Amino acid sequence: MNTKVLVSNRSEIACRVFQACREMGLKTVGIWAPGDEEARHLTYADEIFSVTSYLDIPSILAAAQKSGAQLIHPGYGFLSERPSFARAVENAGLIFIGPRAETMELMGGKIAAKELAVRENVPTLPWAQVKKGEDLSIAAQKVGFPLLLKASSGGGGKGMRHVNRVEDLHDAAESASAEALAAFGEDSLFLERLVERPRHIEVQIFGDGRGGGMHLFERECSLQRRHQKIWEEAPAPHLRVQTRTALFEAALRLVVATKYRNAGTIEFLLDAEENFYFLEMNTRLQVEHPVTELIVGLDLVEAQIFQALFPDECILNHSYAVRGHAIEVRLYAEDPAQEFRPTPGKIEKLHWPTGAGIRIESGIEEGQTVGVQFDSMLAKLIVYAQNRPQALARLRFALEETVILGVGTNQNYLRSLADHPQVCVGKVNTEFLSSEFGGFSPVPSEEDLGLLACMRSSGLATQLFVPQSPLSPWIAFSKKGNSL
Repeated sequence: MNTKVLVSNRSEIACRVFQACREMGLKTVGIWAPGDEEARHLTYADEIFSVTSYLDIPSILAAAQKSGAQLIHPGYGFLSERPSFARAVENAGLIFIGPRAETMELMGGKIAAKELAVRENVPTLPWAQVKKGEDLSIAAQKVGFPLLLKASSGGGGKGMRHVNRVEDLHDAAESASAEALAAFGEDSLFLERLVERPRHIEVQIFGDGRGGGMHLFERECSLQRRHQKIWEEAPAPHLRVQTRTALFEAALRLVVATKYRNAGTIEFLLDAEENFYFLEMNTRLQVEHPVTELIVGLDLVEAQIFQALFPDECILNHSYAVRGHAIEVRLYAEDPAQEFRPTPGKIEKLHWPTGAGIRIESGIEEGQTVGVQFDSMLAKLIVYAQNRPQALARLRFALEETVILGVGTNQNYLRSLADHPQVCVGKVNTEFLSSEFGGFSPVPSEEDLGLLACMRSSGLATQLFVPQSPLSPWIAFSKKGNSL
């Protein structure tokens, strides 16, 4: 009862960890950095302390020492995959809730991770490291075109460039290197063969730190904008049994090889024939962990904390099975019509949907000001049902009932996405949003209005969205409203 957990993070993930701690009877410590004084997570913690930055390790450790916290949960983002942070926490005599620093160093560097995957017979795409002063064209010819230039560290699409021909290599490399240096403090790159229109499938794993581990099935994460996921679901639709089994076996080979500890994710790309290739390992809890929790009935955050408190206890001896289907969408303060530009402002009105199978993980509250200095994600809306069609219906209802006024959001973009025929049947890929899902036109075309009139007259009107102006709320045409 005297155990305290400090969460070195903010917003919805901090609230999520605080909830798990309270359910386990643990005390919680929150932190806040300048500009984040209104953050919702501060109202959830038993104690709060200011830090100079969410990236300032000495400041965070000082807060832990002042509060008397024994454990630190890093959440995701910020310092969550920084080996120096994990090592500093343990050197301070505290418990880091996550993998060892050595594992982060091994798997956090994409080159070392790919080399390990090759040794463990986990499929990888043709790739080559970019070395200083090396002729890029030679390495590129070995990898083959089209290819991706990728940063060796970090993620989120930073330092990534699509290259179709050798003439574009030099400029792409300079641009990617500069972006990687600004984002991660490290500018090294590597080349990797590009898979056209792949699926992005990830396997949730949990390791005991001694070579044992288990998988908790897979998630479909192919719906992405600018290499950032906005829609995740579990289990992945239309995946052959043999492919699913092979994915799990490959992921567990890496768990065993690294003696992985705590929660993590192995990410893969799948081509049209369901050949799969190791992409990277995330040595932390994922944003999309709720969909896995719902289909297996396990609280992953509680499992993380329990494993950190009692490392010698076996918590991996339970046999889990998939039950039902879960979908998560990410609500952002951004304008899809303006290349997803952030839309800061004050939240004037906020209403979340309720009901069976609806889960909200939010970092906002009514009256709060949303700025631009932090990530623009406002909340995650998660639904669960017995099967995928029911989950989609529940998602549409939940998005219809959500009210966020005062800032522009991607809410109606998600609503339209949930009605798209290819999404409804589960036939998507990582390029779907940029190449096949056209988004919205500035004004309704005559064809759109004619279709709408026909749908209304037949009682089939569902979703057609038109933006008024770049930063204005969206107008929804539906059975509930029939005027511009």
